[in-house]
Amino acid sequence: MKKLTWSDFDDIGLSLYEKFPGQDPLQVRFTDMHKWIVELEDFGDDPAKSNEGKLEAIQMAWYEEWKDNQ
Repeated sequence: MKKLTWSDFDDIGLSLYEKFPGQDPLQVRFTDMHKWIVELEDFGDDPAKSNEGKLEAIQMAWYEEWKDNQ
């Protein structure tokens, strides 16, 4: 199975939603979200390659998944 990278915004967002279904993504600090992403079983990218723009894109993908299921 292909490992997730920082560019897989939608897939990471879905994984975070599945792991934390009751968590409002807009209430999560980027430091916590970064930690949760690198701890995902399917994540295989360099933790240092993230940046604010990538974290924002992941947060928005996660938010869309969360919002659709409320």
